Amino acid sequence: MKKLFVVLAVAGCLFANAQEKNQSKISSPVTFGVKAGLNGSTLTRGDGYEYDNNEKMKVGFHAGVFANIPVSEKFSLQPELLFSQLGSKSNYNYRTSSGNYRRTQHYDYSTTLNYLSLPVMVQYNILPQLYVEAGPEFGYLLGGKTKGDLTTIETTGNSITIDHTDHISKNISTSLFNRFNLGLGIGAGYYFTKNFGVTARFSAGITEVYKYNEDDKVRNNALQIGVAYKFK
Repeated sequence: MKKLFVVLAVAGCLFANAQEKNQSKISSPVTFGVKAGLNGSTLTRGDGYEYDNNEKMKVGFHAGVFANIPVSEKFSLQPELLFSQLGSKSNYNYRTSSGNYRRTQHYDYSTTLNYLSLPVMVQYNILPQLYVEAGPEFGYLLGGKTKGDLTTIETTGNSITIDHTDHISKNISTSLFNRFNLGLGIGAGYYFTKNFGVTARFSAGITEVYKYNEDDKVRNNALQIGVAYKFK
């Protein structure tokens, strides 16, 4: 992951350097920039299992570079290359019983999915400093981590025989996940100056997150809030 951050930082510097050289030779309508911010993400709730399930929003971050390419006075195309953390917080109870024996397992954990994301946004400038956008987002799963607690309670009649909590922290098995992710993004942004602005985007997943998932559909959803800086 550190290597990825270095690659993104180098790419941003190269973009800035290329922009400065272009401006010294000829004025170009294409601008380059960097952006970063927070993600509030969830995985759509799966209803195909025999347990009480509750998905909650998980906080992550995104960071990367972009190029803004005007195609007319009002419209522009903005491809981006981002490192983006998705996933969710989950808690659910799984229960089994036989006669007067009952076993309840309570899972409380978070799943972090790290993607290399390529959004391609079509932007419409309502005002020179205000735009709305929409477009596809392509992602590739780099890896991730699951961590949390598993509490097991076993009872016989009215007596509790086992009550203990185990801490879980492990890397995800990428073989269980679809590496390619496709979503649709819609958002807006406002530039306070020619260089600095704020951005907001909601991304709804289209493709299934897990490979072997027949009973329900689990997709990525994320709300992104951040800042952007254009090199001019």
